[in-house]
Amino acid sequence: MTGENFAATGQLLGTVVAVQANFYRVQLDREDGEQRSKGAEAKLNLNAPLPSPPLLLCTRRTRLKKIGQQVMVGDRVVVEEPDWAGGRGAIADVLPRQSELDRPAIANVNQILLVFAVADPPLEPYQLSRFLIKAESTGLEVLLCLNKSDLISPQEQQQVSDRLLGWGYEPIFISVKDGINTDQAAKYLSNKITVIAGPSGVGKSSLINTLIDSLELRVGEVSGKLARGRHTTRHIELFELPSGGLLADTPGFNQPDMDCIPEELIHYFPEARKRLAVASCRFSDCLHRDEPECVVRGNWERYEHYLEFLDAAIAHQTQLYQQADPESTMKLKSKGKGQSQYEPKLESKKYRRISRKTQLQDLQELYRDEE
Repeated sequence: MTGENFAATGQLLGTVVAVQANFYRVQLDREDGEQRSKGAEAKLNLNAPLPSPPLLLCTRRTRLKKIGQQVMVGDRVVVEEPDWAGGRGAIADVLPRQSELDRPAIANVNQILLVFAVADPPLEPYQLSRFLIKAESTGLEVLLCLNKSDLISPQEQQQVSDRLLGWGYEPIFISVKDGINTDQAAKYLSNKITVIAGPSGVGKSSLINTLIDSLELRVGEVSGKLARGRHTTRHIELFELPSGGLLADTPGFNQPDMDCIPEELIHYFPEARKRLAVASCRFSDCLHRDEPECVVRGNWERYEHYLEFLDAAIAHQTQLYQQADPESTMKLKSKGKGQSQYEPKLESKKYRRISRKTQLQDLQELYRDEE
């Protein structure tokens, strides 16, 4: 059933903007908020204007729990039995999702805004490429925003721009500190649900504080020893933008997991997609390494990144296979510093000492057999 059909029945519709334990903070639609304000004032005789759109702290109906219906941040939901005075309600149903992300766990996202810094911490091409691949794997539109542009010269900025254009991206250079191009970035976020992501310390929380004046998110400094940011965002939450739309801040991390299917990895590189659009490889399962008549393998900057990511994706798939196959004789063991290797498994229980209880039980069974 669509949102329009729900609205026609007079039920309350809203969006889950935060999840706290077993409670869900739901922002009701503005139309429902206006109706609620009139009804609440007539019933409860409240003279003070009520906020619009209103927020309700809701629980999940037992029926949804029994059928295994998960409620995620970004979900469009139907709310029943609202307690306007107490600000409470109950989620009765979840509308079909248009999109769904697992990391971060959020639904109905329209686009991903990747935020990086061009300096302090310095821009790392390999790290940026890894984030771009992870974002491309979601199938959503990807926007690239480069903060702290006031710390580099116009010539350096042009060099970075030309390089990223070769990757297939047209970045937006901003400076939250000096207010450069933040209005331009805000235009891309209007009337959409956007996930903002990127490593720690690049200014994500500062950008959100600039876009939404009423917010005061915690902001951290860059570590001097590691030249990386400290984590300041601890949970996922949607914030309403003044121009319309919702923005989700996510916990920062430095290296996204490379858990994509190896055969699909090449399609997450825009420069490789251009090559595949005009020609095709000889083999349909080509991994673009040393196969003959490959149209992708060649002289493009991120090809070395692709090979490294491909090895990581193959290792991840192999690990999943080993975990799913209990008869496998190999296991993946971490060696520290991001390195791992495969080692033979020990035979199950071969080196485990038999307990005294088991020994006693075996003796008792032996005596019974003799009798």
